[in-house]
Amino acid sequence: MFTRRSARFGGALLLAIAVAATGCGTSESQDTEGETRVFAADNGEITIPADPQRVVATGYAVPALIEADAPLVGISTWKRGLPMMTKQDRARYDELEKVAGEQATETNYEAIAGADPDLIVIGVPQPVLGDIDVERLESIAPVVAIGPTVPSAWRENTKKQADAAGALAKFDETKSEYEGKAEELAGKYEDVLPDLKLAHVGSYGEVDSGNFQREFNDSWGTNVANDIGANYYGEVKEKGGGSQDVSEYPSIEELPSAFAEADAITYSVEADGTPPPAVQYVLDSELWKDLPAVKADKAFPIPLTEAATYRQAMQALDALDESLAPLLEK
Repeated sequence: MFTRRSARFGGALLLAIAVAATGCGTSESQDTEGETRVFAADNGEITIPADPQRVVATGYAVPALIEADAPLVGISTWKRGLPMMTKQDRARYDELEKVAGEQATETNYEAIAGADPDLIVIGVPQPVLGDIDVERLESIAPVVAIGPTVPSAWRENTKKQADAAGALAKFDETKSEYEGKAEELAGKYEDVLPDLKLAHVGSYGEVDSGNFQREFNDSWGTNVANDIGANYYGEVKEKGGGSQDVSEYPSIEELPSAFAEADAITYSVEADGTPPPAVQYVLDSELWKDLPAVKADKAFPIPLTEAATYRQAMQALDALDESLAPLLEK
């Protein structure tokens, strides 16, 4: 329902927001018949069905609830996540009724009402909620908003989304599989990866402004690598909340000083390995070619850096393993 491309700007900030709540988000409060419970969401303490049967999901909740095998009856489109979906998840995505578009302003209230949901899970950040008539949605079904904050928070957010939809069993299974895979790779790279001072070039720099995106720990391009022992040195000079706590946008002239200490550099690429324009801009720079890590042949492309669910992140782990394999060569 919204694009990460706009994450840096003003009230449309998609990721630069503070965490409003932590943990799975539910209280232990249930009514005497066990039919409802109180759920802690970005939009407050919401009374929801204890066992939802017809769920509508939007934004980041779409891939999370498809993976969790939630009882979905309608979703927003989620084109950015299609390259990371399994065939089974893509088939379910294709067959579900689309009740909203990529932008919050493309919410189809009549279509949502026609889907007759008993729960609506909105996966957009709090600032974007202003583009949605939440009161109108609440006249249809209980609404819980669980949106992105810092990029690495997808772990907690997807758990909350699955919890709200009554789909924790499948979620926990996938989470356990991911953690086992990450632990295996951490062991594989334990003799080389943790000792490296890493830096990352993200895909959301502004070529027109002559800026590149540097991502630190817990950012989009780094958080899955963090799970296998990677450490991206340094921190944001001026934290602005959300994604601006873990990434910044220096001018291209600052590239040599920003990455001078890096033993190795990773950079975001598309699923097919193609560098997006903001990354290609950096790769084409003579300043890039003179970096110590680049001269030492220690620059590695990393696809699937938009992974925001455990199943997607398992694919990201495979991609990391393939890209970082040269580090194991003696």
